[in-house]
Amino acid sequence: MANEPEKLRIDKYLWSIRIFKTRSLATEACKAGRVKLNGQNIKPSYVVKIGDTYAIQKGLERKVVFVTGLLDKRVDAKTAIMFYEDRTPVEETYGFKSVFHAPILKRDRGTGRPTKKDRREIDDLKSSDWWEEEN
Repeated sequence: MANEPEKLRIDKYLWSIRIFKTRSLATEACKAGRVKLNGQNIKPSYVVKIGDTYAIQKGLERKVVFVTGLLDKRVDAKTAIMFYEDRTPVEETYGFKSVFHAPILKRDRGTGRPTKKDRREIDDLKSSDWWEEEN
């Protein structure tokens, strides 16, 4: 790209490639140590370089982002993809998604003790494959 900026802060870069919704959220993530370069926490003012790989934690989601270009203005998602490469391991991507599809093992308050049938269903559910993978 001809008009790439010479210096670009990490918080502005993460906002412009649409990792974070606002620049202040990107700044807070850097200050809280949720953005790392080679295992080291980085400040929001850190200067981004092409070829760097950043590990970003956003809630339960973890991403590994490789910088392929510098982008200082927020653009649409299709354009933003050209400025980074998502190198998040497949296991972590599916692990994050499976959290939302896991059944919730919780009984309503006031329903009393589980019956024998309820207990067997709970035991069957806990012995299923997904439970073994999670715990």
